[in-house]
Amino acid sequence: MHDTLMIKLGDLANSARRHRRISPVEAFKRLWPLARRHRLLMLVSALGLVVSAACDTAAIQVFEYLTDHVLTTGRIGAFWIPAGIWLAVAVLGASATFVGSYTASWVGEHCLLEFRDRVFRHVQRLPPDFFDNRQTGDLVARLTSDIDAMEPLMASTPVTLVNTAVSMVFFAGAALWVRWDLALMTFAAAPLFWFAARVFSSRIRGVTRDERDANGALTTALEENLANMTLVQAYNREETEREKVHREGLAWLRNAVAAYRLSYAYGPLAEVIETVCVLAVVGAGAWEISAGRLTLGGLLAFAAYIGYLFPHIQSLGSIAIGLSSSTAAAERVFEVLAVQPSVQDAPGIRPSRPGPGARGVISFEQVAFTYPGSQRRILEDLSCTAWPGQLVLLDGPSGAGKSTLAKLLLRLYDPAEGRITLDGVDLRDLTLRELRDQVTLVPQETMVFHGTIRENIAYGRPGATGADVRQAAVDADLDGFVSDFPDGYDTVIGQNGRLLSGGQRQRLAIARAIIRDTPVLILDEPTTGLDDESAARVMAPLRRLMGSRTTFLITHDQALATQADVVLPVTPGAGPHPRIPAAGPSRARAAVDYVPDSYWR
Repeated sequence: MHDTLMIKLGDLANSARRHRRISPVEAFKRLWPLARRHRLLMLVSALGLVVSAACDTAAIQVFEYLTDHVLTTGRIGAFWIPAGIWLAVAVLGASATFVGSYTASWVGEHCLLEFRDRVFRHVQRLPPDFFDNRQTGDLVARLTSDIDAMEPLMASTPVTLVNTAVSMVFFAGAALWVRWDLALMTFAAAPLFWFAARVFSSRIRGVTRDERDANGALTTALEENLANMTLVQAYNREETEREKVHREGLAWLRNAVAAYRLSYAYGPLAEVIETVCVLAVVGAGAWEISAGRLTLGGLLAFAAYIGYLFPHIQSLGSIAIGLSSSTAAAERVFEVLAVQPSVQDAPGIRPSRPGPGARGVISFEQVAFTYPGSQRRILEDLSCTAWPGQLVLLDGPSGAGKSTLAKLLLRLYDPAEGRITLDGVDLRDLTLRELRDQVTLVPQETMVFHGTIRENIAYGRPGATGADVRQAAVDADLDGFVSDFPDGYDTVIGQNGRLLSGGQRQRLAIARAIIRDTPVLILDEPTTGLDDESAARVMAPLRRLMGSRTTFLITHDQALATQADVVLPVTPGAGPHPRIPAAGPSRARAAVDYVPDSYWR
């Protein structure tokens, strides 16, 4: 009951963290270090857009001159010089717009790439329980569409704000120069735009967050169905799964439509406000023209300045609404970044023993472990030593903690108490890369990548030659059937190795472990799901792989258990007591509490 309560409390804490709101300013501050590297290009972009705004202002002045000195007087000779100036200004403005817009987009996309790389690097360091407790599809959505939606926070919004502010100064100043009294009258409408944007942005943010969550749920449903389509078809569950996908799609649609409704409502409302202001200006201007205090060109120029000014005022509201959507996406990505790795290299740690050529003596010294968020002790006071050439069988019921030992050996977690050493060196005194270069895991679920057989084998040792790959395949009893494929080792095996049988995939995993060639080997149920013939073909290369390595074997196969040098019974919450099987190999060595320094010197 206590464990259940703690888990529920943990879920509530996660839920609170998951729905923590941050402001756009806070999000921008966290992302600014990425954009700061490109600040020179951002300055170029801003200057380009500022020049574009200045050209728009100059074009309006040229238009005013043409209206008063050519159109109203009919002097065609006065047309050509201002027309040439107008064309030159238009070309300059178009070029500046291209440079400013393209540069901002270039910076934004490069910031997204770097940020996605950083987030993925962080995800790679997270413990297994992080992935066990989260839906893969939702994580994919956060790493793709959510990060894409954050682009305005990284580059385009700061540039747009600078351009908008400068443009507003240009157009407002020009309007004041033409008729300051009419300009002040129109400026009074600006707070209406601000109020409308504030109301809409506060509402659209919550709706957008729900839409992003719904998109993640839909992605998860699709990913699970595509991955398990054979099971769905075999059990005639197509209709059920269609309904599930439709239900998630409908939830996403409702939130997306709500976001569109709010977003699209702001634009027309702003246009109505702008139209009222323009009509007021035209009416007042007509009165001034009738009184002889304003020319037609002046009125048209003033109206043009206001016509350019209001869209920029309106764009401030659009920016606020866009930032609300971007911030909602940022919240979901920051939730992933808030999860801390369970283990990491100690600050300032330097490469230590063992380096290349480690012997592989593993010692557990009074090790105890409890999973994060749980009060149940998985391991308690575990002390034993495994020597090179020994096969150590981890024996116990499901959930007893056998796989936990493998995770501790790889430092996916650290012991709560005690320590584990490799050749006399505490694992925590090694870098993660150092340690994992000495340990090979052959997991229960054979993992292969979409690629060629050669690439999947060479995955165990980057830079392996073709001869190395071929020899590993021969040692794993893999070469025979690979040669039957028309493309041989360059055969693409498909998603999850669909072109290979279970036994062939397992032998491919063994070939990958052989080419990795580390002193410590962990085998997790290597023959599960295989028939006797396939299991026998897998065990032959496995025995060669074990060789002089320190091998930990997790299995319920009694035929394999009889080959163990040391049996390590694993019982939840109790300290295992190693024993040597009566029929075990003669080389078996009794477990000890320490490794003599003289052994690895």
